[in-house]
Amino acid sequence: MRILLVEDDPEQLEPLQAALSQVGHIVDGVEEGETAKWLLSEKDYDLLILDWMLPLVSGLELCSYYRQTGKTAPVLMLTAKDATIDKITGLDAGADDYLVKPVDLLELLARVRALPFP
Repeated sequence: MRILLVEDDPEQLEPLQAALSQVGHIVDGVEEGETAKWLLSEKDYDLLILDWMLPLVSGLELCSYYRQTGKTAPVLMLTAKDATIDKITGLDAGADDYLVKPVDLLELLARVRALPFP
C-alpha cells in the first residue's frame, strides 16, 4: 500500500515511517503541507496520514482539499488536538479516523489495517 505520511516533527515522522515501512507499506514521508499538496496532485495514494498542525498548509486543509478533488482513499488524522470539537472538525473535514498523539505504534498499525480501502 502507498501511504502519504505528513508530520512536521522529524522525531515523530521517522519512527512512524519506519514502522509503516517495516510492515510492507511504501511511505512518502514529508514535513510540510505544501509538499504534501503537490504530491497529492502528482501521485495516487491508498492512505493519507496527516498531522493537523503543519506549517503553511494544515493537515485539516489537506484533508478538505483531498476530498474536494473527489478522491476516496482513507484519511487518518494524527494530531495532538484532543478536544472533542477538534475530533468532530477533523472527521467532518473528511477524515475516516482520528488518533491523538502521542500515538502507540501498535495501535496506529491496527487502525491502518482496519480502515476500509476502495
